[in-house]
Order: sequence, then structure tokens, then C-alpha cells
Amino acid sequence: MHEMALAESVREIVEGTARANGAHRVSVVRLEIGRLSQVELAAMRFAFEVVQRGSMAEDARLEIVETDGTAWCMPCAQSVLVARRGDPCPACGSHQLQVTGGERMRVLDIEIQ
Repeated sequence: MHEMALAESVREIVEGTARANGAHRVSVVRLEIGRLSQVELAAMRFAFEVVQRGSMAEDARLEIVETDGTAWCMPCAQSVLVARRGDPCPACGSHQLQVTGGERMRVLDIEIQ
């Protein structure tokens, strides 16, 4: 489960940012996770809960903002929404798609006290 390693990285980012801003506690962590990022949301929530124990974000609420997967369809010459990698173009059915968005995961912001 790579979500555990991702959650540990999130903890490091969150704690470093909180300390740099003189915080004692983190109350909310907002993550942006793309639908094509291959991050399982339920596993990420579980991993976040586990790795935050004993940290400044131990009781922090995790909010996840999902972003759509987008791709450029070569035959259609247009940007389209895709739900999963390997899905065909919803307009023409082609599989000649270049993913253009929805692949990343990042910390959007945190609320500190």
C-alpha cells in the first residue's frame, strides 16, 4: 500500500509548515488528489489517521478535494474528461489519449493553531 508512504510524506510537509509558522497544533489538512493519481482514497484516509498519531496533526481533520482526470484526444483534437486510465475518449471512442490532468496529489493547505 503506497498510501502509507504518501501519508508519511504529507505528515512531514504538514509538520514542517506548521513549525515554520509557529503552530502548536494542526486542525485541518486539505489534500488535492487527482482521479488518475492511482491513490485509493479510503486507503489514504486510513494511512493518514495512522501516521498522524503522536504528531502535531494527530487530531486533524483530513479533507480531500478530488480533481477530474483530463486528456487530450488526438483524433478529436480536444480536451476530454476521463474517469480511469485506459478509458476511451467519451466523444469518439479512441484510445489515443494523452493525459493532461488529474494525476497529481498535493497538500492544498492546512489550518493551524
